[in-house]
Amino acid sequence: MTPEELLAMPETDYMNPAQLNFFRQLLMRMRDEMLHNVTTTSEHLRESEEMPDPADRATQEEEHSLELRTRDRERKLLHKIEGALQRIEQGEYGYCEETGEPIGLKRLLARPTATLTLEAQERHEQRERQFGH
Repeated sequence: MTPEELLAMPETDYMNPAQLNFFRQLLMRMRDEMLHNVTTTSEHLRESEEMPDPADRATQEEEHSLELRTRDRERKLLHKIEGALQRIEQGEYGYCEETGEPIGLKRLLARPTATLTLEAQERHEQRERQFGH
C-alpha cells in the first residue's frame, strides 16, 4: 500500500488492519535502518586511527562527537518506534494518549511515532514553554 492509497481510504476505515499493517511495516523499516546505523557507527569508531596532527585529531574528534549525538537522537527515536509498535499490537496506535481522538493519517505519515493529536501536542508544548516542564 502506498501513502496515497492510505489517504484515499474513507475515514470510517481509520486504523483498519491494512492501515495498521502499513504503519507496522513503516516503523519496522525505520527501526531496521537505525539498528544498521548503530552497527555502522560502532564499526566506524573502532576503525578510526590516531591522527598525529592535532588539527586532524580535533576534526576527527568533532566528527565522532557529532556521530555519537546523532546516534543518541536515533536511540531516543528507536525507543519511540518500539512504543509505537507496541501500541499497534495493543490496538491503541493512531489514537491520542491525551484525548483518545484519532491522530490522523497525515500526521502519522509525517511522524509515525506521534502519540498526540496536533492540537494536544500544541497544548503540551505551550505548557512546557509556560511552566518549563
